[in-house]
Amino acid sequence: MNPNPFSALLHSRKFWLMTFDMLIIIVLYFVGKYAGASAFEDVKTLLVVLQPVIITVIIGITIEDSALIRAGAVK
Repeated sequence: MNPNPFSALLHSRKFWLMTFDMLIIIVLYFVGKYAGASAFEDVKTLLVVLQPVIITVIIGITIEDSALIRAGAVK
């Protein structure tokens, strides 16, 4: 029995992290854009700091998932 791909996507930790990251980036971008020049620099710094952290977590989850698949713990 093949799982529903959409259902698998909705249960994916990586999908929800990327969605959350995208929402944070969009909100911070528009806050910085409309709040003024000084706030834009702070927001730009936040974007630069947060993005690598989220990407690192997603890479860690991918490595963990692939190790479970190789070990046969997940089918």
